[in-house]
Parts: sequence; structure tokens; C-alpha cells
Amino acid sequence: MDRQKETRGHLLAIVTIFIWGTTFISTKILLATFSPIEILFLRLTLAFVALFLVYPHRLKIKDKKQELYFAGAGLCGVTLYYLLENIALTYSPASNVGVIVSLSPFFVAILAHWFLKGEKLRLRFFIGFIVAVAGISIISFNGISNLQLSPMGDILAVLAALAWGGYSIFTKKISSFQYNTIQSTRRIFFYGLLFMMPALFIFGFKPDINQIVRPINLFNLIFLGAGASAVCFVSWNSALKILGAVKTSVYIYLVPVIAVITSVIVLGEKITIIAVVGILLTLTGLLISELKLPANKGRKE
Repeated sequence: MDRQKETRGHLLAIVTIFIWGTTFISTKILLATFSPIEILFLRLTLAFVALFLVYPHRLKIKDKKQELYFAGAGLCGVTLYYLLENIALTYSPASNVGVIVSLSPFFVAILAHWFLKGEKLRLRFFIGFIVAVAGISIISFNGISNLQLSPMGDILAVLAALAWGGYSIFTKKISSFQYNTIQSTRRIFFYGLLFMMPALFIFGFKPDINQIVRPINLFNLIFLGAGASAVCFVSWNSALKILGAVKTSVYIYLVPVIAVITSVIVLGEKITIIAVVGILLTLTGLLISELKLPANKGRKE
């Protein structure tokens, strides 16, 4: 792979994860007024509109069978991932859900090994995975004396991580179709919104327009929709196309790290020695997973 292209892929992944790691602040502000399903549907609708305004050209599918991959990506990465994560949070502590959802790179690696060519499992991935999850656990459970087990919530969180793994596989396959990334991402959002319709009736979707247009709420919805969804899904899908599903997914380890650092800078929260240890372990795990070992003669890594 071209060195410059690979560097661009890593930069896209890092920028995306940085923004995703800061979304908890906007979500926390909006939860004071809106329900999780209302926030999710509004941000994704804004994302769809934003992508249409940026590139208002209809995607012409070459093969009708390819439509199934877009539907699968929308179902897994948009509808199921976010709904399962939000519902899990109603049963389990955020610390539990944060750690479990961070297992998604593991599911990505397993599914990629089975379904994608050239995405083979390496020992260093598993070593990095163990080290990173240990760090994420320390960050998430910092200050909590007892692990609170909640089978229903924890199972839903595992299913959310698995759904993201499915999304990564579908998106990598979509990238091989050589469509415009913005058009492809918009198509994925379309199916995500379509599959989410039944949930609107189940969980109750009654957003107050007067609350939506309040400057603080509107700003955070635009940030989540245009920034964290529209821009970030395009940049993440571009990184997937360049680096592959496994290499890109390990950057998810950084989400809790960025969340902690952001909370210190923006919310004025104090960082503890334990949290610093967790951050260092997580970063070490990421480096191990991404590390390139010298190739032997006749052998390519």
C-alpha cells in the first residue's frame, strides 16, 4: 500500500474517533430535553440532509444485489448499533456499556477473518486487544468499587458491538463497488432511518419543535448530525476503504480515552492516577495492534 495513502487513512480514523469521543458532551446536554430515540432520529435525519446538500446526486446501483449490502450496513451500523446501545444504557451502568461496546474491534476482526480477503488475524491483534480492554476497563470503572452486573443490559451491549462488526464488514464490501463515498454513506443512512421507523412508535417520538430551535439544542443537534454522523461516517468509511476493517476498528479503543480528556478540558472534571494508567494501557494496546513487524524474506505481513 502507498505510504502516503496509508497515512491519510490513519489520519481519517484518528480525526473521526476524536470527534466521536467528544459526542458524549452534546448527547448529555440534549438528554435533558429529548429522549434517546428522538436524539438519534433527529441527528441521523440531519446527517442525511447534510450529505444530500453536499453531493445532491442520486446513486445509481450497478447490480441490484449490491442493494442488500447497503441495507445490511444501514441495519447494523445505524439502526441496531445505536438502538441496542441506547437500550443497554437503560439496564446497565454506562461504565459496563462503555467497556463492552469497546469490544467491537474483536468482532470486526473475527468477522473480517471469515468474510473478507486479506483481513487475516494476527497474534499481535489479540495481545493489543487484551491490553487495550484492560485499559478501557480501568478508565470506565475508575471510582466504582464494585462491578455491577446486569445480564439484560450487558447482553444488549455485546449485541451492539457485534452489530458494529457487521457494519464494518458490509462497508468494506461496499467500498469495493467503487461508488462515491458520500453517496454510499447517504444510502446507508437512508436504510438506517427506514429500519428505525418501527422504533419511533415503540419508544415514542414526540420532539418539541420549540426545544429543537433553542440555540443550545440546535447547535448540539447540528454537531451530532452534520459533524459526528455525516462527516464522520464518510471519513470512517474512507478509512475503512484504505486501511481495511481490522486496522481501522482498533481506533475505537481511543473513544473512552478522548472522552476522559475532553471531560477534563470542557467539564472541568478531575483526572486520577488510575485513569492515567488506564489511558496509557489503552494507547499501548492500540500501538501493539497497529505495530508493523519487520517482514522476513519471502514473507509479507
